[in-house]
Amino acid sequence: MDRKEKIFFWIAGLALLGLFIYSISSILLPFIVAIIMAYFLDPAADRLEKLGCSRTFATTIITVSFFIAAAIIIALLAPVFYDQFLTFLHTVPTYIDYINNNIIPVFSTFLQKIDQTALEKAKESVSGVSGYAIKFLGTLMGNIWNSGLAVINLLSLIFVSPIVTFYMLRDWDKIIAALNKLLPPKYAGTIRSQAKEIDHTLSGFIRGQTYVCLILGAFYAVALSIAGLQFSVFIGLASGLLLFIPYVGALFGFVVGMIVAFFQFGDIANLGVVAGIFLVGQIAESMFITPNLVGNKVGLHPVWIIFALLAGGAMFGFLGVLLAIPGAAVIGVLLRFFCKEYVKKISVSSNP
Repeated sequence: MDRKEKIFFWIAGLALLGLFIYSISSILLPFIVAIIMAYFLDPAADRLEKLGCSRTFATTIITVSFFIAAAIIIALLAPVFYDQFLTFLHTVPTYIDYINNNIIPVFSTFLQKIDQTALEKAKESVSGVSGYAIKFLGTLMGNIWNSGLAVINLLSLIFVSPIVTFYMLRDWDKIIAALNKLLPPKYAGTIRSQAKEIDHTLSGFIRGQTYVCLILGAFYAVALSIAGLQFSVFIGLASGLLLFIPYVGALFGFVVGMIVAFFQFGDIANLGVVAGIFLVGQIAESMFITPNLVGNKVGLHPVWIIFALLAGGAMFGFLGVLLAIPGAAVIGVLLRFFCKEYVKKISVSSNP
């Protein structure tokens, strides 16, 4: 094969592979989750191996422990989270009515001087935006459920993912070794170096950011509960989970927390306590937690992460959200590599 034929062969092969993956995307969720879990747990299995355990024994211990711990946490927190989430949604219209009846009229005189219909327009805008936000949230949750967490897929996550995780984790090193043998000798060194860079980026962000989300989610939930805030578990855990999207988790938690505190307490002292909880969380996250668990050199810009999550969710639903960060890491590493090589070639050609 000449160069053009090779390029055509790889493009056609990748296109067919993408088409095949898209055609079976409805059944991929438990397998994608299992692969992510195996990647996440592989360092722990390697440590147990170094301590003298066999790979099978280490995999069994880690897989069973992980899924038992996850099941216990979900069983304890899911009912509380769900109840508070539904109660919060039912309370939102009350907040909207209060804003329409008490806050907007305070500015009515000023608004009416500008425009006689400004007050009514403001009320309609608040109601319209709030209604749109609730409708959007409901549609988003419905799309995620229909695309990724339908009943069959939910059962697959419960029963299939642990089994697939076990086998993927047990044979992880063998799979990597087998893929390594398939590399073309001419480009093997370059591919390995880029694969290491991708692994560094993924491990730095996914593993590190997961720990950040868990730590801050638990901190916000416990601290807000101690402060006596309504919906504290929902607000705290949601803020922690949304920290995977840069700035969104902190902004969501602060705004929702302050709104709930305003309607629940209505005094500056309690508003200050809630604001202080999020301030302490953000200071701890930016100065201690993220630098130690994630690091500053993962190479994933916040805008790139947000775009990847939105694009993945729009194209493939919940499955796309799961694949967004790994895909963004791979594309980011490869783009940096190609740009670096391109600059090298330009400098060589300009300086013969």
